[in-house]
Amino acid sequence: MYLVKTPWLLKKFYPKNLVWNNSRAEKIIYLTFDDGPIPIVTPFVLEILKKFNAQATFFCIGENINKHPQIFEQLKTEGHAIGNHTYNHLNGWKSDDKTYLHNILKCQELTQTNIFRPPYGRIKKSQITLLNQFQNNQDLKIIMWDVLSGDFDTQLSPEKCLKNVLKQTENGSIVVFHDSLKAYDRLKYTLPKALEFWQSKGYKFHSIQ
Repeated sequence: MYLVKTPWLLKKFYPKNLVWNNSRAEKIIYLTFDDGPIPIVTPFVLEILKKFNAQATFFCIGENINKHPQIFEQLKTEGHAIGNHTYNHLNGWKSDDKTYLHNILKCQELTQTNIFRPPYGRIKKSQITLLNQFQNNQDLKIIMWDVLSGDFDTQLSPEKCLKNVLKQTENGSIVVFHDSLKAYDRLKYTLPKALEFWQSKGYKFHSIQ
């Protein structure tokens, strides 16, 4: 069970320093990709982004960075933003705080970034407090989303995945895709068609800083 559009009421349960969307005043979409970098899928995403002159944000798993350093370097070389997604894709709700923080910091050694996305969107308030303390009392930007494509859902058709993002995305939306093998069938159908549609409507695609 997952929500394609994040309800505003849900956001009230989380601390204020979590980012769910950016300004609704500008025709900008913030594309984000979780769980890479990996062969085949991440290079495909980079090829499509380049075709549409789109910048995006990749929330990378540290273990995948170590396995595929050349693809990770390509992300940076092509000007995309890098985010921390833990070293082993840990679920914060199922992890003790010390283990979770250590896993984030292990990934941080590789990403050297100021943005973080908790896998599954699951993080405890106590873990957020620990992160803020580690950042020398400066809030670490925790980037959530307001549109979840559902590309990870193997029961979802590619056509329905496309419909999800086109229907729910608006100015300032942070949209989640996954550069993973599990998502690839839906991603390779949805991403180019969505970018073509949004571009025809005058949208630009920026990374998250």
